[in-house]
Amino acid sequence: MNYAALFQSALVALLRNKMRSVLTVLGITIGIAAVICVVAIGKAGQARVEQQLNNLGDNFVWIEAGGRAVNGVRTGTHGTKTLVLADGIAIKNQIPLIKSQSPNVDGSIQIIYANQNWFTGFRGVAPEYFDIKRWIIDQGAAFSQDDVDRAADVCVIGRTVRDTLFGVEDPIGKVMRVKDLPCKIVGTLQPKGLSVSGQDQDDTILMPYTTAMKKIKGAPWLDDILCSAVSPEAVKIAGQEAAALLRDRHHLRPEEEDDFNIRNPEDIIQAQLEASKTLTILLIAIASISLIVGGIGIMNVMLVSVTERTREIGVRVAVGATEEAIQLQFLGESVMLSLVGGGAGVVFGVVGSYLIGRTLQWPMQMSVEAVIVAALFSVAVGVFFGYYPARKASLLDPIEALRYE
Repeated sequence: MNYAALFQSALVALLRNKMRSVLTVLGITIGIAAVICVVAIGKAGQARVEQQLNNLGDNFVWIEAGGRAVNGVRTGTHGTKTLVLADGIAIKNQIPLIKSQSPNVDGSIQIIYANQNWFTGFRGVAPEYFDIKRWIIDQGAAFSQDDVDRAADVCVIGRTVRDTLFGVEDPIGKVMRVKDLPCKIVGTLQPKGLSVSGQDQDDTILMPYTTAMKKIKGAPWLDDILCSAVSPEAVKIAGQEAAALLRDRHHLRPEEEDDFNIRNPEDIIQAQLEASKTLTILLIAIASISLIVGGIGIMNVMLVSVTERTREIGVRVAVGATEEAIQLQFLGESVMLSLVGGGAGVVFGVVGSYLIGRTLQWPMQMSVEAVIVAALFSVAVGVFFGYYPARKASLLDPIEALRYE
């Protein structure tokens, strides 16, 4: 079988009715383009959620000072003063699933540099915090354990603080006032953007926890203990073991509530990720309906074509054409329609995804697999919906076909 001649013949037949062929191709084009755009948008959305999950930290285990019921009145988050440095050390030493921990004290504070001032959040942490929370130093360096030991007046600032106070000026080595404390800037952080809750993660300053505890808050207790588990699978178990250890250290009776909270923000993000994947699948299914509609359009056009060309089929059969040749002729026309529509759909889908990404300022990720599957699906549509009209043409009685008017 000469397939080149077959497809050439199919192309000539389709060009006889250009408008009808174009409208038929358009159905497949829209379907393929819709599938490619939906997959690209879905992958971009998932990438954003996964970035939020990555920004949470390295197998992040978050232990927060909790609230207690005092005379029937709950004190709320950070309402207790029982979470202390020794708790963090015990967690690190006694729970093998925890590989590192950092004490955390935080709050809001006014900072001043030259004639600029800003109200921001501060965190007193250990050097391990940068790895636990996956903070990357943009300029300068993080403070060291020696800075913690001597409660040095040093800090690392986020991008928002840097832009607000310093603009284009290099902040490294500069001294700003943190409340009433002169604090030397030793490093800046790479930007992270908004958190899951919509807060600006870059609007922060980090300093040794000893400095924050002794010179700013003047309190010996912690707001949080931030830990890193040995693996993602160990996060939940490590949190449970930490809770059991803290209950024992804080001498809580079985009937007493925890005076701390084990937070699991990754559960929220994982739920968002699953919802995003489910929505993407749903949208792909909806977009695929247009492919089925396009396939029905192909079948309709091919049935009309068989009816219009009944005498032509009769002549071909009379001069020796086989049922297989007649069937391949019309099947070739159907596949040609879907191939042209699929090719145009891939082009429009790629261009459309790029334009949507530019408009929404999303990092669009083109899926090669989606393009290939969409192209193959378009061929499958042509074969599936073209088979019946082709089969009907091949089974025409040549005598009745020749008599057809």
